[in-house]
Amino acid sequence: MYQHELARSGKFLFVIRGTYIYAVIAIAIAIMWVARDLGPFASAAADHLWYAAGIAVAALGAIIRIFTSGWAALGTSGRVKAAAEAAELNTTGSYSLVRNPLYVGRIVNYTGMAMLSGSWAFAAIVFLVSVLIYERVSIYEEEFLRGKFGDAHANWAKDVPALFPRLTGWVKPKYGFWWKRMVWRERQKVFLLGTSIAGTLFACWGFDLAAVPAGQMWILQAWAVLAGLFLLTEIGSWTGYYKDMR
Repeated sequence: MYQHELARSGKFLFVIRGTYIYAVIAIAIAIMWVARDLGPFASAAADHLWYAAGIAVAALGAIIRIFTSGWAALGTSGRVKAAAEAAELNTTGSYSLVRNPLYVGRIVNYTGMAMLSGSWAFAAIVFLVSVLIYERVSIYEEEFLRGKFGDAHANWAKDVPALFPRLTGWVKPKYGFWWKRMVWRERQKVFLLGTSIAGTLFACWGFDLAAVPAGQMWILQAWAVLAGLFLLTEIGSWTGYYKDMR
């Protein structure tokens, strides 16, 4: 009964999970705008290291997702949907180390973006909330996978952890790396990572272009280029360029 209730809450979170990242970014920007401080330390150098670590953590989460999406089978591990689906059971590549590598990537990515607020408390809250959300989402998805794949899922799941990756047992990906599909799946996440960096820095500067330090205007210019590239990929999505990449 308890497992069933977790699966029910996981299904609800599965449907709305795509909106969580926007809340994390918006709150991080708001915190930075109020505090105007890159980190939680008294030293400016330490604060800069904290902010750089936030970028590194967020980028690591994006990289985990990029490789997972590129190697996953078609009809699996897709973008936001109303219900779980799987044409086959992913057990190779990232899935040989952890059963939910995309969710591991999201937890790491969201924690890094929360660190960009400059607040350790917000980063800790986002990490804990992310683990709780994706633990329940994974319970819902695994209930679906058990019903569809039976013993194949049980044999895989007994050796591979759900959210905390093991360090051994890597199995070569079944498929080659699908660049087009990776772009279709992860382009938005990469854009939002760039937006969180540019947004928190611009907030630190008081949303005032005149306050941007000398030599750092390129950060906002790079974000504008990234936004343009994201728009181009969205146009490709609207025209059906990625329709075979589900």
